[in-house]
Amino acid sequence: MSIPHFRNADPNSPEPVTFQILQQRKHTGRPIAALTAYDYATARLVDEAGIDLILVGDSLAQVVLGYDNTLPVTVEEMLHHTRAVRRAVRRAIVAADMPWGSYHVSVAEGVANAVRFVKEAGAQAVKIEGGASRAELVEALSAAEIPVIGHLGLTPQSVHRMGGYRVQGKTPAAVSALLHDAHTLEAAGAVMMVLEGMPREVAARITGEVGIPTIGIGAGPDCDGQILVIHDLVNLSFARPAKFVRQYGDAAALFRTAIEGYRRDVEGRAFPDDAESYHLSKEVASALESPEMRRKA
Repeated sequence: MSIPHFRNADPNSPEPVTFQILQQRKHTGRPIAALTAYDYATARLVDEAGIDLILVGDSLAQVVLGYDNTLPVTVEEMLHHTRAVRRAVRRAIVAADMPWGSYHVSVAEGVANAVRFVKEAGAQAVKIEGGASRAELVEALSAAEIPVIGHLGLTPQSVHRMGGYRVQGKTPAAVSALLHDAHTLEAAGAVMMVLEGMPREVAARITGEVGIPTIGIGAGPDCDGQILVIHDLVNLSFARPAKFVRQYGDAAALFRTAIEGYRRDVEGRAFPDDAESYHLSKEVASALESPEMRRKA
């Protein structure tokens, strides 16, 4: 599958974002803006708004497919949504989450599944959860020319092992482990890492020690960039938002008002009206009223 090289309409940023550009951002101090997206329409809006990195997150399991957590989502479902996002995006980097089970059995299987995301869906990078235990996989993916985004801290695919969605890195030992994981991922070839659900001080230290960009979610403002789930951003997740979520709009209220208005108009026969209807030409309408047509009817 060949993905064309598009130019963006924004005159201030005519070229597509690259990981080299984001690496420069770490050194210049210009923050990286990232969001999730799971479909064509949303991805197009996110891209046109100037977001640098779009993640087709396995969070689609919950916010799009209605699962209780991220574990049930499949490779095929992730590929389907990544393709839709890729069709919409002209500027941002598109990265895809590797779902649970797609890289846990063996390194070879992980590489094979990652290749599918790049070759079949057009992803420019894959994201995997875990630290030092993923070093061999990160090395293999990097050797296969697939950029890897790491993910440390609160890793949703480990929900059962962690006993729920809990802030990580709250003890000296836990902080040391996270620092070791971060350095190991960087050494293995990761181009970026997501830091989720950890104290601000820990994320700041990791950000200061590693040479690749960090993207925070529930990790404070000192990371090189930030990411949120788009449904949380606009109140479409139907769940109580986490502490770190800031809502910038209320799409649920907008949709609900529009849908209820539509239902009322249909029930009251106010929609569609005559102006929203198609009409026969005068000639055809007149012909239908002729005695001959009436006899045929």
